Amino acid sequence: MLKSLLQSQGFLGCGLVQILGYYKGFIFMTIAIYPGTFDPVTYGHLDVLERASKIFDQVLVAVSADNSDKKTAFDCDSRLLLLVENISKFPNVSVEAFSGLLVDYAKTKGASVVVRGLRAVSDFEYEFQMAQMNRHLDSGLETIFLMPNEKYFYTSSSLIKQVHLFGNRETNLVPDNVSIALRNLSVKKNIKSGGKE
Repeated sequence: MLKSLLQSQGFLGCGLVQILGYYKGFIFMTIAIYPGTFDPVTYGHLDVLERASKIFDQVLVAVSADNSDKKTAFDCDSRLLLLVENISKFPNVSVEAFSGLLVDYAKTKGASVVVRGLRAVSDFEYEFQMAQMNRHLDSGLETIFLMPNEKYFYTSSSLIKQVHLFGNRETNLVPDNVSIALRNLSVKKNIKSGGKE
């Protein structure tokens, strides 16, 4: 009964810690969700993910499959694959697609925390509004903001796509598999446009 109660409150499970032959209390395992479009995943995303993986017991990277506000360059399956190929060094991280409201998805996963990357002041207003709405819909779901390394402050998936797809240049801001995928996308784009930008 206690285990099911804890899981309903966002904990993955519980166990007793034995120190010097005595039981000292419970271990709580917190599930965090790191949601986003990840179109495509960048080193900035992976930096935030690494930080989150050190704080929470389990981190689920939730790739939005139906974000109507953004037209994606890569389909959902491609975005998932690009992520999966870059998380092997994080044993407590998994990736999957989700659709619908984040709060509903978090509840089905038993997650109590949403992780968001915060790069600059320009991000704050949107992130603040989203966090407040999530709190309004589910008061038990907390949002934690993590700042990536300063060298990734100015990067975004949108800017990186512009440089790779329209400028045909490397940025060194994405993993190798993403760089190759962007290069292939650029080639397809040029073929469709007859080589004209």
